[in-house]
Amino acid sequence: MEGTEPDVVVRTAGLTKRFGRTVALSDVDLEVRRGEVLGWLGPNGAGKTTTLRLLMGFARPSAGGVRVHGRDPWRHPAVVHRQVGWLLGEPAFHDRLTGRRHVAMGARLRGVSPDDKSAAAVSDRLGLDLDRPVGALSKGNRQKLAVVLALLGRPQLLVLDEPTSGFDPLVQQEFLALVREHAAEGGSVLLSSHVLGEVQRTADRIGVLRAGRLVAVEEMSVLRERSLHRVHASFDGPVTAADFVGVPGLRDVRVSASTLSCAAPAGSLDALVRRLARHRLVDLECSEADLEETFLAYYGAGDPDVR
Repeated sequence: MEGTEPDVVVRTAGLTKRFGRTVALSDVDLEVRRGEVLGWLGPNGAGKTTTLRLLMGFARPSAGGVRVHGRDPWRHPAVVHRQVGWLLGEPAFHDRLTGRRHVAMGARLRGVSPDDKSAAAVSDRLGLDLDRPVGALSKGNRQKLAVVLALLGRPQLLVLDEPTSGFDPLVQQEFLALVREHAAEGGSVLLSSHVLGEVQRTADRIGVLRAGRLVAVEEMSVLRERSLHRVHASFDGPVTAADFVGVPGLRDVRVSASTLSCAAPAGSLDALVRRLARHRLVDLECSEADLEETFLAYYGAGDPDVR
């Protein structure tokens, strides 16, 4: 596998991981670019965490390759770990040590200057007291400490797996603001989640995994352009389903006597309105569905756990 281009921070080619006869990840081609947030989406068990473990060199690919900052993380894990801020799974700490001691140890391991103020700044924004022993911290505060350590020294790349677990809404909002600021300053983020709401507020692109396969990579703006609209129309006379055949992209079409209900992508609204105008309208309601409903319509079929 060739080295990574300057603006490509992460690249995988045919990335595959098997555990015995179980294929956890199959033939994944992916790029994470400089200055972007890539949302890594899929239901539990889709292969999201396996992907991140391969990127960090915690597991060896069964086939294919991966490069992080142009290096193979399996062969050069120490170099990759010094360059990447990561949070994978449940964080493990020394319960008797304070958060500040953990930050000091993390700084030494990563080669961060003792004068670096990033840990204090992030702790203040998340409302974390670094002087309390970790054993006395709640789950949410332990997660805050994991985020502080991931952002320690302002690494160019962040690899984050379900990072907001245990956060209340206000802390979650502050964390997502930190992610966007990191990307705005030229950093890159691979953010794995099964919660679309937090991804849509931060991501520039999304990758969608289903059963270990990459089924889509989309610009977030493209997904928004596909946004579904819930339409309900009432007429002064009867209509039939045949009256609306041929309007592209309609979903969940229900015709009953003198009413029509359906979901229509933004690009189909003009054609739908022209068809509606063939009948005398009594009432018309049109409201945009949230992005989660649009996501499920295009990528979530058969995956009831995608949320």
